[in-house]
Amino acid sequence: MDRNLAGKPPVEVIEMPFVQVIEYDTDRPAEVRALSEEWGQQQLSNAPARMTLAEDRERPGHFVMVAEFDSYDQAMAHSAQPETDAYASRMRRLAKGEPRFVNLEVAQRET
Repeated sequence: MDRNLAGKPPVEVIEMPFVQVIEYDTDRPAEVRALSEEWGQQQLSNAPARMTLAEDRERPGHFVMVAEFDSYDQAMAHSAQPETDAYASRMRRLAKGEPRFVNLEVAQRET
């Protein structure tokens, strides 16, 4: 029987083939949270299946946003919407420096 790195038998993979991670620093965390809450209330087409905003406990002011999409194409369609561009522009104004983007093709996901 094949096992994964944790020594467990493989589990069913839940389809979530594309994840975008955005990292940035800000000294305006309350405004970042308010903007993220506002953004989460919008119901755009091609919206991520799940969005998570987290602040690094070891580095206050360092945030990571994780957006999970069903596909790369869905993520790119979402990114192309004017509302997404407006949100990204507002987020950049709250950030110190340029955000770092990591685009990931999901190989396996366990629950």
